[in-house]
Amino acid sequence: MLKSILKGKALLLLGICCLLGTTLGGAAAYAEGEGASYNYSFWGRTVTSPAAYQATSLYSGVDLGVGAFKEPSDLHVAADNRIYVLDSGNNRVVILDEQFKAVQVIDSFVRDGQADTFANPQGLFVTDKNEILIADTGHNRVVHLNAEHEWVKTIEAPESDLLQANFQFQPVRVVMDKAQRTYVMSTGVFDGFMEFNAQGDFTSFIGANRVYVDPVEYFWKRISTQAQRSQMIMFTPTEFTNLDIDGEGFLYATNGDQFGDNIKKLNAQGNDILRRTGYFSPQGDIRYTVDTGPSRLIDIDIGDSDMYSVLDSKRGRVFTYNGDGHFMYVFGGLGNLLGEFKTPTAIERVGDDFIVLDKALGEITVFRTTAYGRTLNEAVRSYYRGDEQKAYELFNETINMNANLEFAYAGIGKALLRQGDYEEAMKHFKRSMDQSHYSKAFLLYRKEVLRQYFPVIMTTVVGVAAIWLAIVAYRKSVRRRRGVSFE
Repeated sequence: MLKSILKGKALLLLGICCLLGTTLGGAAAYAEGEGASYNYSFWGRTVTSPAAYQATSLYSGVDLGVGAFKEPSDLHVAADNRIYVLDSGNNRVVILDEQFKAVQVIDSFVRDGQADTFANPQGLFVTDKNEILIADTGHNRVVHLNAEHEWVKTIEAPESDLLQANFQFQPVRVVMDKAQRTYVMSTGVFDGFMEFNAQGDFTSFIGANRVYVDPVEYFWKRISTQAQRSQMIMFTPTEFTNLDIDGEGFLYATNGDQFGDNIKKLNAQGNDILRRTGYFSPQGDIRYTVDTGPSRLIDIDIGDSDMYSVLDSKRGRVFTYNGDGHFMYVFGGLGNLLGEFKTPTAIERVGDDFIVLDKALGEITVFRTTAYGRTLNEAVRSYYRGDEQKAYELFNETINMNANLEFAYAGIGKALLRQGDYEEAMKHFKRSMDQSHYSKAFLLYRKEVLRQYFPVIMTTVVGVAAIWLAIVAYRKSVRRRRGVSFE
């Protein structure tokens, strides 16, 4: 009898394991599927989602009339929507208008009366005043040109006590803030981004990544000999892979860290202040096979309303998050179809659309919003602006198109919370599994109920107390009268 029961339990356990294996495997496969549109639920499941963006067109250098691009490495969209493409292999910058018509090619500049050129430049940035900064990697310098493409200054290898004696300046990415401070990402630098003042003098490092220590390797290092330790991998911080800067001067950065936070928002002190209140920390794919591993983020683009997008070179996907860290949508992939890439290297926005640069193919792919993508973007923007009614309407439209987007229910709840409809907000926070905001709505709802019914409650309490006191007084008087009669 006992043997039969144990056998039945074993079969039941095996069935549950098979069911879980099928579910998890299917979800992981869907997340690994190239070009798929999906999202992640509160429980970490991969759920279907409408496409927020669709590839509509493809441009090569030949299509643009400027000759074939050769291993282009970066691009930037200026405030006037002009597109700057860094054609690294041809040592030039190609400028396009927003209709993708070639405007100008910059392949040289005049410095101190002498013609100068670029050598394998890797990074590009354009300020709001259309000043251009180029990480001229092959020449170990950063070149600063004004809006007329005239030379302003050159940042070369600095001398500082903060730098090692054998330091080599190899800038690969560069940005500039409104105070004319320049931030440079240099190859082989583990101390963070290099900061230069308006005159081009090196001032400090900012935002160094923390060192991740593998507990197992740390244990073996502790018990190994000096000779053995010298053969082991050293614990060093992870290098950044890219950076961008928003209108308020905050640096957004990606790094190759597979264990810590691979997206950061750095303030002036170099502290990471990125909000991570979504279901999962922003990191690209959270589900993946052992063979492929986690996402490798190599570029980041800052949009309006605190939205930002990151590019995963491992799977060719673009992930977009709102300011709270909620995963909004994904598009792209690796392959040969329109909207897929071979070696994606950079992303930028042109208005509400995206452009992605493929380094190997030398092509620019344009992605335009679908009705679902436009509605979701506008919903996030409305909430960011504090337009509760508009956010409420747009998030409801979004849910009608995608009931699986759980954080949209939280968006509705937050809009209702701001409007003072606490009871209805609680229902939406419960649907989105937002415990903190549910608790806040519950406390406010409880106060509202108490305030609404307080007069009735107090009147009832006072009335009951008065009746009780009257009854007690009556009983005492009755006892007294009976006592007197008895005497």
